[in-house]
Amino acid sequence: MNIKSILAVCAASLMLLACKTETDKNMRTLNLTREWDKTFPKSEKVNHSKVTFHNRYGIELAADMYVPGFFAQAQDGTCHSERSEESPRLPALAVCGPFGAVKEQSSGLYAQHMAERGFLTLAFDPSFTGESGGEPRRMASPDINTEDFLAAVDFLSTCDLVDPGRIGIIGICGFGGMAINAAALDPRIKATVTSTMYDMSKVNVEGYFASEDTPAQRQEKRQALASQRTKDYAAGSYERAGGVIDPLPEDAPWFVKDYHAYYKTSRGYHERSGNSTDGWNVIGCQSFLNQPLLAWAGEIETPVLLIHGEKAHSRYFSEYAFGLLNGTNKELMIIPGASHVDLYDDVAGVIPYDKMESFFKTNLK
Repeated sequence: MNIKSILAVCAASLMLLACKTETDKNMRTLNLTREWDKTFPKSEKVNHSKVTFHNRYGIELAADMYVPGFFAQAQDGTCHSERSEESPRLPALAVCGPFGAVKEQSSGLYAQHMAERGFLTLAFDPSFTGESGGEPRRMASPDINTEDFLAAVDFLSTCDLVDPGRIGIIGICGFGGMAINAAALDPRIKATVTSTMYDMSKVNVEGYFASEDTPAQRQEKRQALASQRTKDYAAGSYERAGGVIDPLPEDAPWFVKDYHAYYKTSRGYHERSGNSTDGWNVIGCQSFLNQPLLAWAGEIETPVLLIHGEKAHSRYFSEYAFGLLNGTNKELMIIPGASHVDLYDDVAGVIPYDKMESFFKTNLK
């Protein structure tokens, strides 16, 4: 071997070592909370355990797995079965959202309810959030957060308890848009439900109700984010944008009051939730400005159910997404009188679990 070949091998080895070091950092052992610390009571009808899995970027994700009570409890951290060979494998659902929330809030509530109805469910924290890995914290990415859904499907597809041909997903709020993006990308996802959906690309590009939808306004956002990046890099840390405003001004928009009623009260507050505490990094959502989430929604061949509240400020996101979907495999369900946050929990009693159960049982065959 000549000197150039030796140097090339050495360089390649150093690159592999650097990659391995970065992967090891992202796949570090997660510090998972063992006690029940959800914002909702534990159901005696399901078995609960903590599990972890990794996405294709090597980020280790933390999840709560809920298994119907008629199945044996899976070992903590695994998805291995104690079922008999005669027992059928379960249909499964991966659940995530809202945007800025953690699995101890809405996604866990949805997951537990659907497990009571016979599905194995996985409520996970997305990358950079909650108990999941990924550095720096409180970042968002249309690509990586879509990948988080696909990684959950990887995990479920290899779970002894699960029928890999019967996997669906539920995306809540901002992760509704990520769920549609995932369904457009991964045909293993056989059915998709979004609840009180946000299209995070659309709202970052246009503002609410297209109130910032001009090239000049977008350029102003780009300049502000670019300046913030310089400031953050010089400081060696990322400035937080703040969670839901608190104390709440009397003249706050009604939908901000809606968020406050959930994230800043005992109803939905959680210490690991950015919406409950100090929010995203200021530059955390920058990439949504030029990465449209729903670009290929029209090519989704599997069923999609979009659920939204009649009085939700965000209702137009689901209506927009519904217009992008093609064929007869789509449905928009509007809940009379419901606001955006009413679909976060059971306080208003409006989450249509019966509808979701029938939708998934019909389409996960």
